[in-house]
Amino acid sequence: MGRRAIRIPISGRDDAVSALLDRPRGARALLALAHGAGADMNHRFMEAAAVALAARGIAVLRYQFPYTQAGKRRPDHRTTLLATVRAALEVAEKEARGLPLVAGGKSMGGRMTSLLAAEEELPAVRGLVFLGFPLHPAGRPSDERGAHLAEVEQPLLFLQGERDRLADLDLLRPLVKRLGRRARIHEVPWADHGFHVPRKSGTCDDEVIAGLARATAGWIDELPA
Repeated sequence: MGRRAIRIPISGRDDAVSALLDRPRGARALLALAHGAGADMNHRFMEAAAVALAARGIAVLRYQFPYTQAGKRRPDHRTTLLATVRAALEVAEKEARGLPLVAGGKSMGGRMTSLLAAEEELPAVRGLVFLGFPLHPAGRPSDERGAHLAEVEQPLLFLQGERDRLADLDLLRPLVKRLGRRARIHEVPWADHGFHVPRKSGTCDDEVIAGLARATAGWIDELPA
């Protein structure tokens, strides 16, 4: 597997953000993967997910948002987040070199990708992958954050932990059902929002991540050309 550092310029800004491309030999698709609100692209989960996906033949371009690039903790304004996703997808399309392109992210990164897809046509993107879609704040169940998904044209894959406090499955399951055949949910027993599982689950975090990669790769292989 080859790994390469990339810089992503963002329209209207003087700075650029960093990205890492993991591209295995014989890659059959490329996933542009944005990180969540509380951790950057180098977080253990992002690293492990990229490696696990590459082992399944899926190249991964993970990238920073400006606030994490600057070492800050508070997320950027939505406009900046969306501009970053847009810029990352432009770079990802070039790096894909004809491979099918999918996009998404962990938590906030996935939601920002879906918001962009709801607002703009993304003809190069075959589907969206959510690693823990943040449907609502912890302790405040609601499905309002998912309303825009009805405007997204691409197929959607929701990878969700059974104990995810940011996505009550009793709300997410009906939402996915309303989206029809283009949406699928893959539930992970015992897992929380970070896909951590307790010892009593009989499994471990690395096995969970391997399962997420397996489910994602299988779903990508089923996407229409």
